[in-house]
Amino acid sequence: MTTDCTGNGAPWRGVMVATPLTLREDRSIDFDAYAAHVRDLIAAGCDGVVPNGSLGEYQTLSDRERRDVVRVAVEAAGDGTRVMPGVSSYDSAQSRRRAEEAADAGAGSVLLLPPNGYPCEDAAVRTHYAEVAGAGLPVVAYNNPYDTKVDLAPRLLGQLHADGSIVAVKEFSGDVRRAYEIAEEAPGLDLLVGADDVLLELALAGAVGWIAGCPNVLPTGCVTLYRAAVSGDLEAALPLYRRLHPLLRWDSKPEFVQAIKASMDIVGRHGGPTRPPRLPLDADALAAVRAATEKALAEGLD
Repeated sequence: MTTDCTGNGAPWRGVMVATPLTLREDRSIDFDAYAAHVRDLIAAGCDGVVPNGSLGEYQTLSDRERRDVVRVAVEAAGDGTRVMPGVSSYDSAQSRRRAEEAADAGAGSVLLLPPNGYPCEDAAVRTHYAEVAGAGLPVVAYNNPYDTKVDLAPRLLGQLHADGSIVAVKEFSGDVRRAYEIAEEAPGLDLLVGADDVLLELALAGAVGWIAGCPNVLPTGCVTLYRAAVSGDLEAALPLYRRLHPLLRWDSKPEFVQAIKASMDIVGRHGGPTRPPRLPLDADALAAVRAATEKALAEGLD
């Protein structure tokens, strides 16, 4: 673990990799491959993993599968505090139950979207987060206004933090200016980079963690980039960021799950297929992913 996570007091900090769902060709989960991938990420210097998130295709999972993915992640990580399961659901009660299951499995924190069945009011958002926080694990809010149609704006984040409902936010809006507003509205709230292609900007603005997609492909290079970025070492970080950016930007595209899995396959990791309704990348997108991945490998990134 990094110094950010000394004593596991804040296990949501550092490089927390949003892991994909390792599927066989019949779309069943290959739990052995998933466990091996988690072990590889930890061995490469990543601080933890985030199963059952968007990259993990959580919407396609049964209740049993969601529980099993968390259990395997905790076992493979070797330290449950390194695991931050996604517990998002349309129903607050279901999210609470999944947070309780994560606690029972030994996880150290959970990641939670706002209610996303409709563009709800702030009071409903606060009630939702309070309900899930009642499970007892630290809650990291996930702000993704594009997919949820609910924007966790800085003022609302400040209210959620003051309520005691959240300890951090995964910021995926792409608006790096929000980092400074969040610091003003909620000085004690941890800012986590939520989109790979704004890593450097948010790290320089004070982020203390990165819920990341690209380390699934090139974990060592991404960890090196993160460490340099959060330490303010621009001489090391900026050239590496430029070299990785053709891959990092796929994390912000609608096809990010397929793209990251395809890139994993190209470097020899287990990416594999996705579950419907996601379809394989079309030829042009796959060629672009291949070119970016092979260029990174040729430059010695891994």
